[in-house]
Amino acid sequence: MLRIHRPAPNQLGLALTALAAMLLVAAPMAAESHAEGSVAAEIKALIMEDNAYTRENLMDREGGVSKDGSLEFWSSGGLLQKTAADEPPSQYEAFAITPKHIQVVELPGGEAAVAMYYSEGSMHPKGSSPVGHYMTRVTQVYVKEDGKWVIRAAHWSPVAAGSGTSQTSLD
Repeated sequence: MLRIHRPAPNQLGLALTALAAMLLVAAPMAAESHAEGSVAAEIKALIMEDNAYTRENLMDREGGVSKDGSLEFWSSGGLLQKTAADEPPSQYEAFAITPKHIQVVELPGGEAAVAMYYSEGSMHPKGSSPVGHYMTRVTQVYVKEDGKWVIRAAHWSPVAAGSGTSQTSLD
């Protein structure tokens, strides 16, 4: 399930993003070089398939959230949200979003993974204003339930003119 219209930056979400970034640096790059069928390939394909489904049907695909729900920060701002597994899928008047530069870190045991990527384009969620220049950083935590990858946590933060720290390296 692609949840592009929500997420927001905040300290817990930034911590999730930092953790995923550390995993990307510390984890062996073997996850990217596995043959088709690897966890990384499965997650990348799922992200692309969910995006294609939403483009074609103007609604998110059902069943993409963990049975325990998903904790999420949405790009629209606000506090930590709990998304229920049975929440109705988001619907759109228009949807032209593209996931880019997807990186996946498989966590030990092969039953969880973290995906990080950019989501760019335009969209018009039903009941909301159109977004002509949507551009976010995405971090999603996937878990395998009943043989299927589902989202357990997500953080979406807009790519905008902002400020960060003055750090340039980890010494």
